[in-house]
Formats: sequence, C-alpha cells, structure tokens
Amino acid sequence: MFEEYKKTLKSTETEDWLDLYLIRPQCYYLSVLLNKFDIHPNTVTIWSMIFGIASAYFFAQGSFYYCGHEGIIANIIAFILLMIADLLDCTDGQLARLSGKKSRLGRILDGVAGFTWFGPIYLCLIYRFYVYHDIEFNWLGIDNNEQNTIIATVIVAVLALVSGIRGLAGQQRLADYYIQTHLFFLKGEKGSELDNSEQQQQLYDETPWKGNHVWKAFLWNYVGYTKKQEKATPQLQRLMKKLKEKYGSASNAPMEVRQEFHDKSLPLMFWNGLLTFNFRTFWLILFCLLDVPAMNFVFETFIMYLLYLWIEHRHESFCKQIADSI
Repeated sequence: MFEEYKKTLKSTETEDWLDLYLIRPQCYYLSVLLNKFDIHPNTVTIWSMIFGIASAYFFAQGSFYYCGHEGIIANIIAFILLMIADLLDCTDGQLARLSGKKSRLGRILDGVAGFTWFGPIYLCLIYRFYVYHDIEFNWLGIDNNEQNTIIATVIVAVLALVSGIRGLAGQQRLADYYIQTHLFFLKGEKGSELDNSEQQQQLYDETPWKGNHVWKAFLWNYVGYTKKQEKATPQLQRLMKKLKEKYGSASNAPMEVRQEFHDKSLPLMFWNGLLTFNFRTFWLILFCLLDVPAMNFVFETFIMYLLYLWIEHRHESFCKQIADSI
C-alpha cells in the first residue's frame, strides 16, 4: 500500500510531516474510494470550496468568552468544516494522479480553492470583531461605544485586506511556486506543474471567447497568478533564462546543476511548508477559540510576512549563486 500511496504524492520532499503522515494517507484511502465511483478530481475540488465557504458562518460566532459552550461548539464546527475542505483539497490531486485525470482546469481550480474559502472567512471574522470586541478594547483601554467600534472595525478590515492580499494570497502563491520549481529540478518537466506566464498568455490568446467564457475567465486569472509568481522571483527567472539560453531548455540542464539546485532548495522546503495551510490554520483556530480573531490578521500581516521575506531572500540568493556560476 505504501508504494501505491507514494505514487499519489507529488514528492515526500515537499510535504510537511502532518500532511505526509496524517492527512495524505487519509486522502489516499478517500481517493481510492472516489476513483471506484469514477468521481472526477475537479468535482472534489468544488466540494472542498463548498465546505470551506460553509465554515465561514461558524467562524462568525463568538467563542466561550462571548457565547459560552455554544460558541465553542460553533468554532469547533468551523474548524471541522475547514479540515474537511482541506482534506478534499488534498484528495483532488491524489485522485488526479491515481486516476490519470489530470487537467489544466484542475490545476487552476486547485490553486484558487484556498482563496475561495478564506475570502468569506475573513469577511465573517471582520463582522465577528464588530460584534465581539470587548477583550481587545479592554487591552487597549478603549471606550466601548459605537464610534470607537466603527473606527476599530475599519482598522481590522484594512488589516484583513493586507493580510489577505499581501499575506495569505501572496505567501501561498509563492510557496506553491517554490514547490513546483523544486519538483521541476527533482523530477523534470513531467514531474511538476511548473507553468509560466508566457505559455498561459498564449493559451489564453488562442482560446476563442465563443463557448469558452468561463474557461477564458479562469485562464485570465491564471495568467495573472503566474505573472505575480515570476515578478516575485527575479533571480529564479534569470536562472531559468540562462539555462534555456545555454541548454535550449531549463529541463535540459545537466545533472550537476539540477543537483545543486535541489540541495539548496531542500532545506527551505520545511520553512516553505509553514506558508501553506496547516501552520497558518493552527493560528487561525487558536485565535478564534481565544475569542481574539483579529489577532490572526496581525499575525498574518507581520509575523508570517517576515517569514515570507526570509524564505524569499534565501531562495533568491541561491538562485543568483547558481545563475552566476553558469
């Protein structure tokens, strides 16, 4: 079973320990079951979006401090629904590799699934702060009146916007790119889902609007997604360009170059994993159970952003070293 399970993973090197030893094995059994019923991976991705969005309602409820045991139950339900969403989001990729039903739409859907969950969740957390904020006001010595509530809620909304765009979206986008790049140098072009904006733009331009409006919208979004990944990684782009110029394609790079990239990238995979779902969700749940969900936006905006900058600096530094040596 273990060998069959490993075949459904992108690589054990790019999975954090919680995914590798707890979540992914459950996803394997679920993907085997779903494959017997011929359920398409994209259907599973859509299910994950529904469960993730549904959790937002329960995240809007106060926890024990404000709502007693009913509040704790609501927040636990939110956590369970979000975990189910994550389980399904992990299952879709394993099901695609198990069944061979890989598609570009599936890759795009998988990339946007998490953002689909967290948009409604963040909005509900802003509403939750508007209703329940006594703890924070007591900390700061603020009078709990309507005017101060509105001002504080606007500030929290701005923090949520920053943590959502610069934090969650930007960090997970870069983390996914580093994973795919690592897989590219480890397994080659067929072993990764590394895309570039030029190819995606060409596909977008060649796809007619007639009968393809939804698909064109997905492609337009994905073009922007890949452009942002490339903009954040200038030294990696320089390395890929030099490899293409010297060897005709980055996938033709000699083994010693691929090995050097792999050896420098591998230690970062652990820290890169902290930018993905499990680590940040632990803090989201903790802050919600403690009835200070606004602290999640502070954590995302400052602590997680510092981690993101450090990973980006390390990755860009070794890409520059390798590019300079070619």
